[in-house]
Amino acid sequence: MNAPVRQTQAEVLSRLYSMKLAQIEQATRQGSSLHSRVLEAEAEAIFKALKLAE
Repeated sequence: MNAPVRQTQAEVLSRLYSMKLAQIEQATRQGSSLHSRVLEAEAEAIFKALKLAE
């Protein structure tokens, strides 16, 4: 029963990570270095959670 739940968590985290990367690109284009660094920290946390969910 845990396998489908973990797969779902991994899928959600993967989508969140992709969205966060897009936000980082946008913030970088806008020249917002502080916002980019915050987004990068969030992306790193999502990435770590994704690795644990796999």
